[in-house]
Amino acid sequence: MGASLDAVTTDKLGRRSGPRRKYTIAEKRAMVEQTHVHGASVPEVALRHGVNANLLSVWRRQYQQGALREPVSGDQSADLLPVKVTTPTLLPSERAMAPKVTAKVARAHIEIEFVGGRCLRIQAPLSRQLLKDLINALSER
Repeated sequence: MGASLDAVTTDKLGRRSGPRRKYTIAEKRAMVEQTHVHGASVPEVALRHGVNANLLSVWRRQYQQGALREPVSGDQSADLLPVKVTTPTLLPSERAMAPKVTAKVARAHIEIEFVGGRCLRIQAPLSRQLLKDLINALSER
């Protein structure tokens, strides 16, 4: 495994100094996979590649958690929130052609689930201003 090295120097005792070696995800994954071969040990594989056994153990944990997967080309992952629309929203031009609702105000239902299990539920007539205030308040966090 070739690691990218920049200006490797050593001190008086022959210890490595200067920039650290950087391994690609593919190199880390290849080393970890060598430890999964029957009869192989982490210290053996680490010694063979000039890597500390503790570092290789960290990479093994990352591998098990799925953190050493190659990124898919064009993959621009983003944290997304689940959204469930329960009532249709009409555009102003569609409202003009929609049948009129008779004297009954529709009640909206909004449910926001936060990390940690807390949940905010709103069941009330919602004005645009209330929605704007809610979105602004959540965006500030």
